Amino acid sequence: MDAQERTALIAAYEAGPAEVDKALTDIGREAFDRRPADGSWSAREIVHHLADSEMRSAIRLRRLLTEDNPVILGYDEAGYASAFRYADRAMEPALAAFRASRSTTSQILHQLDDAAFARTGTHSESGSYGVEHWLRIYATHAHEHADQIRRAGAGE
Repeated sequence: MDAQERTALIAAYEAGPAEVDKALTDIGREAFDRRPADGSWSAREIVHHLADSEMRSAIRLRRLLTEDNPVILGYDEAGYASAFRYADRAMEPALAAFRASRSTTSQILHQLDDAAFARTGTHSESGSYGVEHWLRIYATHAHEHADQIRRAGAGE
């Protein structure tokens, strides 16, 4: 990954919360609990997923940067949704957690040098997993879920 790609991915990562906010505004509050035709998550559930995923991803990055070859554990996203009752909870605290995690992690990303971006570990489900791979995943994660929010809001 060269510096130009890295800069673009960090910018996309930082833009994620605004994209989610826009998607929520686009669908309107009355559609937050609408389920898509395929039965997948509502906008409310997606926001809670984003908060939990973001907190986990922030710890993943910090472990990659501070531990030698850490094992990064996968998790049961559907299990989280059920156990933590995503459908029944207010979204605002989850949105705040998502934004705060992105903000503090963005500060870290801007300080990393080439050696830090080269650090790696092992993901329990997918094998080799490094800082660059982490950035590629999470740069688009919120944007993909913003699109999912729009589809859910439309009942698609």
